[in-house]
Amino acid sequence: MKATLVLTLIGIDKPGLVKAISNVATKHGANWEASRMARLGGRFAGLLLVTLEPAHAEALRRDLEALSDHGLKVVVEESARVEPRRDWQSLKLELLGTDRVGITHRVAQTLAELGINVDELQTECTSAPISGGELFKLSATLACPPTLSLERLRAELERVENDLMVDIDINPDAAPSSHAR
Repeated sequence: MKATLVLTLIGIDKPGLVKAISNVATKHGANWEASRMARLGGRFAGLLLVTLEPAHAEALRRDLEALSDHGLKVVVEESARVEPRRDWQSLKLELLGTDRVGITHRVAQTLAELGINVDELQTECTSAPISGGELFKLSATLACPPTLSLERLRAELERVENDLMVDIDINPDAAPSSHAR
């Protein structure tokens, strides 16, 4: 059985960081399975899932930690294999509204109270086209337990929508994410 590792990466953004990471992964025969990487506030931040032969995992870890010479901090965690959530529904949540403190917290609190797992979350602030103020956008892929009805979820999110004066859309995700890892 292959070793599955989750890497968390952060450093000052500069050209060549992804190349340095991929060089180390390839050197140890690690398969680059999934990743999310972005430039945030002048920093490079990333998450990466790799699989490789267990005998190569420790050497990969050492070489990744040596990337600190390039200004990159790397945390390596072994992934636990979990059973897939076969009956869980994958949903896409989209939120748009005037930016203010607490929007993400309120949405996250509501989802947690309903037993919903946030599989992926993206947020950004952009300039509003007419008013020039700041718009907040949130996009999330959710995994909903089979015991939760879509009607109840919509009702709870409608309360959030009204309290925060934002627009929220929730729809079945056309491409469900893997819940097995």
